[in-house]
This record gives sequence, C-alpha cells and structure tokens, in this order.
Amino acid sequence: MAKSGDFVEYLNQERLSMDSDPPFCQTYKALFDKISENPCNKVVTVEECELPLVDLSRLDLDESEMEECKREIAMASQEWGFFQVINHGISRDILEKLREEQVKVFRQPFDKKSTEEKFATGCYRWGTPSATCLQQLSWSEAFHIPMTEISDSGAFSSLSSAMEQFAITVAGLAQKLAGILAEKLGQKSTFFKENCLPSTCYLRMNRYPPCPFYSGVHGLMPHTDSDFFTILHQDEVGGLQLVKDGKWISVKPNPEALVINIGDLFQAWSNDVYKSVEHRVVTNPTVERFSTAYFFCPSYDTVIQNSEPSVYRKFSFGEFRQQVQEDVQKLGHKVGLSRFLLSHK
Repeated sequence: MAKSGDFVEYLNQERLSMDSDPPFCQTYKALFDKISENPCNKVVTVEECELPLVDLSRLDLDESEMEECKREIAMASQEWGFFQVINHGISRDILEKLREEQVKVFRQPFDKKSTEEKFATGCYRWGTPSATCLQQLSWSEAFHIPMTEISDSGAFSSLSSAMEQFAITVAGLAQKLAGILAEKLGQKSTFFKENCLPSTCYLRMNRYPPCPFYSGVHGLMPHTDSDFFTILHQDEVGGLQLVKDGKWISVKPNPEALVINIGDLFQAWSNDVYKSVEHRVVTNPTVERFSTAYFFCPSYDTVIQNSEPSVYRKFSFGEFRQQVQEDVQKLGHKVGLSRFLLSHK
C-alpha cells in the first residue's frame, strides 16, 4: 500500500491514465486530503474461506439426493446467508460472452459511458455522491439495468444480446431457488412467481478499478442487499468479503460457481430464519475486478409479511426502499431491517 503522501503523485498519474476510469481522486480530493493529514496505514488481514458449495444437478436425481440438496441450500441460507451453486444451468458460453461484452463497455471513455443515451445518468453510476468520509466511498463503477431495458440499449447491441441470454436463464434459476427456500419454510412458491417478475428485477454490471494508494477505500462499502436474494457471477480476482461469526472473511473465487446471497426481504419474509449478511468488496492495488449481479426483487407494492408471531411489522418493498434512501441521505449509511422490527421505537 502506498503512503498517504503519495496522493498528489497518484492524482497526477490518474490525469494521464486511461480516460475510461472515473475521476475518483479529483472528485473526492477533499476526502483524501483528510487522510493525508491524518494517515492511517493499518492493514487488516482477513482469513480466506470457501462458501458452502451446492451441486444443483442433484435436484434431478432420486428423491433422497434431491431432498439433501434442498436441505443444504436452506441450511447455508440460515447459517451463512451465502452459498455457491454449480451445475446451475447457465452455460459457460453465456457467462463468458457476458463478461467479454461487459469489459468492452467499461473500456469506453468515461465521457461516453456517462452520457450515452441509454447508458446515462441513473443507469451508469460510480463512486458515492453522498460520501462524507472515505469509509463511505465505493471505488467502483456500475451499470444498473432494469430487465425491461435490456433489449433496448442503444449503441451496445452486442452487450444487450449477452445480457438478455443471461437474464432469461438466471431468472429461471432464481425462481427455482426461491421455491426451494419457500418449501423449506412450509410456504408456497407461488408468492415469488406472482410478485418477482422480469419487470421487477434488474442486473448490475460492476467494475472495480485498481486502487493502489489506500487500503481503507472499499470497492463497495459494507452493506446488506435489499432484495430477496442476489445471484452473482464474479471473476477470479477476488475481493468479496462477508461477516461470519462476528468477523470478516474473504470469499475464495470459484470459476465454476455462482454466488447466492440472501437479502433483507427474505430475512423478513422468513421471520429471521434466513439471514441477510453484511458484505463488502475490498479494492485491489493493481488488478481490476468485474462482476455481474442479478437482483431478485418484487414490485414496490408487494407486501412483506409472515406468520405470527412475527418479528417484523408488515411493510411494502416500496416503503422499505424509501426508508433506506432516507437513511442514506441523512445518516450516510443504510439502517435496514431494524427500522421495521415490531419492537422498534
């Protein structure tokens, strides 16, 4: 890790670097100046581990294998809030084509990415506009794309085609996993078929540029996801970390697997049986990282409730999202499910 005194030199280098990178240092210069005045060079070592790995091909075997596979999915969702799946039905060709097209679009000049008619403000995002300190800054850029807009993305038609193939197959996987998790709660999966539609879900393609001068900057700041669950396709660089047993652990990438993590809505819907776990992405000093996330969401008017006695009051997804946005604006961070506890005052 470079010392804080290297900031000015790095800033000058950034001005001369690839014009595809967002201007992090210029935009957030005041935040980095604070660190230069009060340097913090502590590097925390985080243990690496492998997430529970579930082979979904077992769902097509005899009944005992199928039930054991379902049990493993439910147990990982309870104990980890994260797990990996292989033989998930999304071909390597689809995943490789999506990654290839994703890299191409992020290689576009920054001015083009941020002003392209379809991939413009509201879809292309970078940094953290509300950040008041470096701990709130996400050193990353992303395209946030609703499923309904995938087939109409202007100049990037080849990317649209790759995303569309991925979206169709990953939506089927999402419904399969939701059905299993609902079944293990004794609930019916029709809830998800009725409320989590292509029009309510979205993709986010992420790029995490190298950040060589300060280890305290996150690629993505610690958070929980606000959906039912997220399906992640990541490269082999690594950087995803999550909280397990009160400490941060680093997820070892598996090129054959997709990562699944439970979101806030599923924790509430399951009455705290399944866990929405805090996670983050750490920066890499020399190597960029790519990932694509599929967020399994309901419509805003979908009501989240469960059987009595319930831990949470009844609320809609729209109400939840609005509360999250208000908290981020006022406090600089998400509060999340604790706002909706029946015991919350």
